[in-house]
Order: sequence, then C-alpha cells, then structure tokens
Amino acid sequence: MSAKIKTIAQARRFVQKVKVCTVFPSEKVEHTSLWENVDLPDKQEGESGWGEKMHAVWTWKTRLPAEYPEDIYYGKIKGGFAVLMDMEYMTEMHFPRAYKPVRSLNRLAQSINELVEEQPWDTTSLRRAVMEDIACSKSQFDTALKNLQITLNIVRLNDPRAEQDTWVPFRELYLDVWRRHVDDA
Repeated sequence: MSAKIKTIAQARRFVQKVKVCTVFPSEKVEHTSLWENVDLPDKQEGESGWGEKMHAVWTWKTRLPAEYPEDIYYGKIKGGFAVLMDMEYMTEMHFPRAYKPVRSLNRLAQSINELVEEQPWDTTSLRRAVMEDIACSKSQFDTALKNLQITLNIVRLNDPRAEQDTWVPFRELYLDVWRRHVDDA
C-alpha cells in the first residue's frame, strides 16, 4: 500500500485507514510507516535542516494526536517502535493486549512511574532525576521508560507547544479507555 500523503489531514485519514503505522520504517514490524507513505521531497544535497519530508513526519507524529485526540493515538509498541494508531483500534484491540499493571514491571520502571504519577516530567529532567536518585545508566532508564509506554502506563502529553516529550499517566489522558479496561480505576 502506498499513499500519497502531502498534508496532515491526509496523514490523519491514512492512520485511520491502516489502524496502526510506525513513524519510521522497520523490517522488524508488520506495519507500514508514515515515512514510507509521505510524498514530500527528501533533503536535497546542500540543503540545510532536515528537508521537507523529515520535517513533516517528525512534526506530524506530535501534531496528529494533539490536533486530533479523539482520532489518533501516539505511543510505543512491543520492540519499542513509535506508532500512530487509530483511537478506536487502540481502545478496542491494542489496549487489552498491551496493558500490563505497573507492579508487573521492574523496580526502576515502577520508580519512574511513581514520579510521573506525581507530576508531568520532560524526558531530560526525568532521566537526570532518576539517574541521580537510583544510580541507573541512561540505557537502563531509556528501557524502563520505553516499557512504561509499551505497557500503557505512561503516555506522551499531547501538547504541540511542548519542546520536549513530556510524560503523564496514561489514565490522565485516556481516562475512558482506562476505566473500560482496568479494574482498579
């Protein structure tokens, strides 16, 4: 399947049609990617910056769930791949399969989750605080943060004005989904 996506509105319709797409391609997943279906010019030799295609894909991954929160979800799937997902599909199919209680994760992930439960954190500040308090490596932190996303315990705040990824509890952004599927809500 090859779409000819040139606008964010077309990208929204594409995600709703395919239900799940990665942001960038990988042979390790069965899903198509937004990158593969955007029909904008790549960076040209001598051009500064990212180029039109990379700029579009990179900004749309944030703008789509922020501008269309009832339609589009951004998160991570098993393997740590960033995806855009049709919200109905996420609610009906993905959440029941992917959700794991935070208590089933390792202690580092639980500690990160506790901090995010208290207040929103941007990645850099959260990493710094956790690495100082728990003395973990950057790699250990990144893996725990990714696992919290994959298991639908935390999610990126849908705010296009945020300069960095900012993390909040999943239930804070998607309370209806949470209540529908999690007993202790």
